[in-house]
Amino acid sequence: MAFTSGILAFAAPSPTLNAINDSSKVRKTITSSHISCSTSSSSSSVTSDITTIEQHEPSKKFSYSRASPSVRWPNRKEPTDNYNTDKTQFPISPTTPKIDVFEDESLTGNEIEGKVEPLEMNNETLEYPGRNSRGVAKKMTKLALKRAKDWRQRVQFLTDRILGLKSHEFVADVLDDRQVQMTPTDFCFLVKGIGKLNWQRALEVYEWLNLRNWYSPNARMLATILAVLGKANQEALAMEIFNRSEEGIDGSVQVYNAMMGVYARNGRFTKVQEILNLMRERGYEPDLVSFNTLINARFKSTPMEPNMGIDLLTEVRRSGLQPDIITYNTLLSACSHDSNLEEAVKVYKDMESNKCQPDLWTYNAMLSVYARCGLVHEAESLFKDLDSKGFVPDAVTYNSLLYAFAKEGNVDKVIKLREEMVKLGFGEDEMTYNTVIHMYGKLGQHESALKLYNDMKSRGCEPDVVTYTVLIDSLGKGNKISEAANVMSEMMDSGIKPSLRTFSALICGYAKAGKRLEAEKTFDSMVKSGIKPDLLAYSVMLDVFLRFDGGKAMMLYNNMVRDGFTPDLSLYELLIQSLNENKDCVEKIIKDMQKLCNLNPQVISSTLVKGGSYDYAANMLKNAILEGNDLDHESLLSILSSYSSSGRHVEALNLLDFLKEHSPGSDHIVTEAMIMLLCNSNQLDAAIDEYRKSRNSNSNLFTGSSSMYESLIEACKEAELFSEASQVLSDMMFIGIQPSNVIYTNVALMYCKLGFPETAHDLINRAESIDEISVYVDLIDAYGKSSLLEKAETVVKSLRERFPVVDRKVWNALIQAYASKGEYEKARAAFNTMMKDGPGPTVESVNGLMQALIVDGRLDELYVVVEELQDLGFKISKNSIVLMLEAFAEAGNVFEVKKIYHGMKAAGYFPTMNLYRVMIGLLCKVKHVRDVEAMVDEMVEIGFKPDLFIFNSLLKLYTNIEDYRKTIEVYHKIQENGLKPDSDTYNTLIVMYCRDHKPEIGLSLLNEMVKQGLDAKLTTYKSLIAAFGKLQMVGHVEELFEKVKSEGYNLDRSFYHLMMKTYRSAGHHSKSEEIFKLMKEEGIEPTIATMHLLMISYGSSGNPMEAEKVLDNLKSSGESLTTLTYSSVIDSYFKNSDYVTGVQKLTEMMTEGVKPDHRIWTCFIRAASFCKTKSEAITILKAIKDAGFDLPIKLLENSDSMVMEVDQVFEELKPMEDNAALNFVNAIEDLLWAFELRATASWVFQLAVKKDIYRNNVFRVAEKDWGADFRKLSGGAALVGLTLWLDQMQDASLEGVPMSPKSVVLITGVSEYNNVSLNTTLKAYLWEMGSPFLPCKTRSGLLVAKAHSLRMWLKDSPFCLDLELKNSVSVPEMNSMQVVEGCYIRCGLVPAFQEINERLGHVRPKKFARLALMSAEKRDKVIQADIDGRKEKLEKLNRFGGMKKTRFPKRKYVRQEAFK
Repeated sequence: MAFTSGILAFAAPSPTLNAINDSSKVRKTITSSHISCSTSSSSSSVTSDITTIEQHEPSKKFSYSRASPSVRWPNRKEPTDNYNTDKTQFPISPTTPKIDVFEDESLTGNEIEGKVEPLEMNNETLEYPGRNSRGVAKKMTKLALKRAKDWRQRVQFLTDRILGLKSHEFVADVLDDRQVQMTPTDFCFLVKGIGKLNWQRALEVYEWLNLRNWYSPNARMLATILAVLGKANQEALAMEIFNRSEEGIDGSVQVYNAMMGVYARNGRFTKVQEILNLMRERGYEPDLVSFNTLINARFKSTPMEPNMGIDLLTEVRRSGLQPDIITYNTLLSACSHDSNLEEAVKVYKDMESNKCQPDLWTYNAMLSVYARCGLVHEAESLFKDLDSKGFVPDAVTYNSLLYAFAKEGNVDKVIKLREEMVKLGFGEDEMTYNTVIHMYGKLGQHESALKLYNDMKSRGCEPDVVTYTVLIDSLGKGNKISEAANVMSEMMDSGIKPSLRTFSALICGYAKAGKRLEAEKTFDSMVKSGIKPDLLAYSVMLDVFLRFDGGKAMMLYNNMVRDGFTPDLSLYELLIQSLNENKDCVEKIIKDMQKLCNLNPQVISSTLVKGGSYDYAANMLKNAILEGNDLDHESLLSILSSYSSSGRHVEALNLLDFLKEHSPGSDHIVTEAMIMLLCNSNQLDAAIDEYRKSRNSNSNLFTGSSSMYESLIEACKEAELFSEASQVLSDMMFIGIQPSNVIYTNVALMYCKLGFPETAHDLINRAESIDEISVYVDLIDAYGKSSLLEKAETVVKSLRERFPVVDRKVWNALIQAYASKGEYEKARAAFNTMMKDGPGPTVESVNGLMQALIVDGRLDELYVVVEELQDLGFKISKNSIVLMLEAFAEAGNVFEVKKIYHGMKAAGYFPTMNLYRVMIGLLCKVKHVRDVEAMVDEMVEIGFKPDLFIFNSLLKLYTNIEDYRKTIEVYHKIQENGLKPDSDTYNTLIVMYCRDHKPEIGLSLLNEMVKQGLDAKLTTYKSLIAAFGKLQMVGHVEELFEKVKSEGYNLDRSFYHLMMKTYRSAGHHSKSEEIFKLMKEEGIEPTIATMHLLMISYGSSGNPMEAEKVLDNLKSSGESLTTLTYSSVIDSYFKNSDYVTGVQKLTEMMTEGVKPDHRIWTCFIRAASFCKTKSEAITILKAIKDAGFDLPIKLLENSDSMVMEVDQVFEELKPMEDNAALNFVNAIEDLLWAFELRATASWVFQLAVKKDIYRNNVFRVAEKDWGADFRKLSGGAALVGLTLWLDQMQDASLEGVPMSPKSVVLITGVSEYNNVSLNTTLKAYLWEMGSPFLPCKTRSGLLVAKAHSLRMWLKDSPFCLDLELKNSVSVPEMNSMQVVEGCYIRCGLVPAFQEINERLGHVRPKKFARLALMSAEKRDKVIQADIDGRKEKLEKLNRFGGMKKTRFPKRKYVRQEAFK
């Protein structure tokens, strides 16, 4: 990962401005057989072949080819020194210690090419106006001031003074003192130096300079302050200064680039484009720095899109510029950052096609892309191929490969690779130490680097010339040029003579820092010391001069030629590009190319085009044609390609027209060139049009070469225009041109992608002999996807006949084809053949075997295969283990998944991000909360950040276990981590809020979700409708229902049932019937369940006759009726208190042959429990006794001897569906409690708990939790359970064991059971008793009591003196309970309950208990007094303006200011 960030840091344009002369152009990359140097960044051209010093240096065992430090350590960042608060005293003695130099980062940015410009001497006035010279140091002349070497001390002195100012002091107080003389260039460094620590003071200096008449702002100063503001993220100020700059000051590309850099820092691509367009409108041509800044902003603003890299390269070329190695590396780094392999390959191919020589940095970037994409095999292959490409792996290369192995989690390979590095000499000699030190520096591991450096000295390994060279070069790269100069001094003091590379490194450092004079001085010192510059040294210095002084650059070029160095084409391109405006220089360069290099006109033309001198190139080619030279096909294509890449299509067409006119017989060549030109420039549509036009007009004349057809077919393949490619192949074969193997291969690959492997196979057979294995691999894969396994076998058979050993990729492809269809036996046969005949199986082969078992569902055999393979000597890789783990996870086998996971960790395999996703996703599904939380903590400790998938899994987990607080915490973490919620996130949150009875919040999330373009699931709408229905918010329900219908969701029967239930619960029974009709109109046939809902709706509305009509309709339609439908009608009559008709319906049902079952018994028992008198209840119970079920009436008459019979009934009902046993027990409990048979109700309740009809943890005193959960209990059952629970807690509090928690929680829920609210019922019962239970403030459906208060109440309250449940001596004539407003309450409490609620509303528990126990007369007086007191208090508040006393928390000290 470190090497990738380094590439980005160097290749991306800096947000600050590189100082570039208006006349300077962007240089091409210099390449030669001895150097690897990007001339657009001279610092990258230094230590090429750094281990090959002078001839007298001893040869090293380990050498680095083309390995400059900028390539090996691209993201080395020197630590930035903190500002020293000790002020510099001025003047400074010669022995003053080293002074920090504020280097102009606009000249030395790490991210853009290190270009230097001369220090501007704009209006170098030496005196301050209006000041007496007495007491002021003697002023120097202008020339003396220029040559003075103490400018750093002057800048440092003023910097210390200004940064030391207090907040109320002004910069003018320092600058007006004139203690030192300053030039405008010095002021630039002053502004830059101050801006590093305080941009406000830097801006104050800039404004002070603008207010002085003697000072004239210049482009460099403007660029400097813009860079300072850009680093401080002060875009508005930067834009204001840019806009109000005086006319002519902004007349430099340098200023526009600086302003673009301000916006590019924050990825504001649109603003960068606006500045670029403004530059062009004002007549200034953007340079390569401009486009690099634009590219950097684009990638910061948006992730890489398909073909974005190629489009940006095309845009650069259209502007007349040629992308250099830095541009390509920028794009490849972006690809690496986005793990975009496809785009990286395209950029790399474009780089090769445009003859831009890749360096080791480029290969490291590609290796990084492979590593990030998890393509370890490709990364390792590229690493092994580096030697064949002429490169020796350096620290970055090794680190990239280490990253690939580390990402895979293959610790063994990481250790093995490090041991391999040591075996190669790393850590034993100077070069090893140098390389590893820079590796640590690149990774930012400064402590490790320092430790290694100390180890180097402690072992007596003295630094050599390479060590110093590397250090100097590294310091130069890290903007530490003063330290680099000190290292050079130490080197000289130690007696080691600097080498050519050492001088070159220091020159590059000065060039990067913008110190042209120092660079020139160092170059002169090198020459004076007797070291003759080589091609690299000349190239570096030439690059420096080309940016500042074209005259000196040309003189140095002449010296270079005089010393016998023949520039290569890349250097000529650079010269032409930089001196393009100087016609004399360009003409001399052209003559030198002809005389010194003996280059033909075609090559010269191509070089001129690449250098940007298109007119000279065109003239040279035309002159060659006019002189009678034959047109060279390849040269023409090269020129046209350059034109196309530069966006000069008009000139290219004009040139082709000229050739058609003046070059006889070149029509075919020109047409073919035109087609290939359009293909290479990604203008495939135009190329195909040109091809068709030529075919139609000259079908007998035009044939074209094989290269043209190859270009067309290759372009069609890249664009996936398979039909056009097939047509081109047909035309080619019709004409009689034999397709090449490349053409056959490309077209065959197309047919494989299209799913026509037979056609592809036929094309391969037509070719002479295709040796490219990838074609056969794709063919086998295509056969496997088409389930043509026999054809795939024939391909392998033919290859075995042709080759002694078939490539491993072919066998693996065959095994994978078998695996995709679950053919394990055939896959094992191929595996065994590999073991027998070779090549040996790989991890991919083993994974294919396992995949075959997984697809076939034979997971149990995986361990058997693993044992067999281990017995054969195979080491099971991490990939194979992960494959097994994912298979078991998909099957939901938590035990096996955990076993494999812990085994992996024990074997040293570190989990990957994907593995954590699989594990956490599975554990969340099975609700293993602790395991999930532990795994998330482990993941964070290792260094992984949870992604949106993991957060969504956590949301679903906590929602399913109803821990809504943690659900909201997870959502906040999603926002804190900057992740954008997706549809899963919103759907889960909406469901959570619906379950938490907060559908309004869920609805707001739904609206936000729709605004963001995300689709809600149908289940989400169901949850919202159900939640709003429970709250009887019918308006929201109807709105959601209409929205679902309008958006085209396919509504099923359950959705309409939900709407009918909602209307039934809200009492809108007519609307239930409308939904029933709408359901039939939509073509959904009602079922028995639908009719049941309709009948229940009629019954709830008091219309049992309508419910009976529905029953009659079912009878007439011939439906097979069950007790469910009859029970609905009977229940409707019972709710209407028409018990006689209800009993008649039972008789009618039995007459029609429907035998009563548990539904009928439960219905009758429930109705009896709500009867007002004993006689009515007995009448109902006798009816079911006559029907053959006498248990309920026996319980009322003789309850003590019924335990065995009740137990038998429970055993019969327990296995039945529809909660038969639970509903039956609840009805029995209501009956027994209502008629005061509460001892019987107690043992029935405990028997239900024992039979698991009620939950075992309905109350948990023995578990030291003391909590209780009465959800799904009826009112009577809940009161029985409450009394038993209070009795257990009373015993525990008296005995002292088990200990209670701090708070005791009673879960009542918010749902109703048969129109009885459990929450209201239990609150009324507990508050009548004066209990300390209070409603939970954060969650509905909970009652909470402090444990201490609860224990005291259980011991002292008279209501708790006797909690034993007893039967009444005789069954009372009247029902002791009554349902009032959903509350199941004793009849004696009903008047008090209604009076308190109507007159006072909700009151506190103790107040309710006090009022309930009063007589009616006294209660009336107390309530009236309370009402009068409230009115009086309200009047006082209105009279005094609603003033309230300020209350402060108890036992806390409050500052006096708080009272004011």
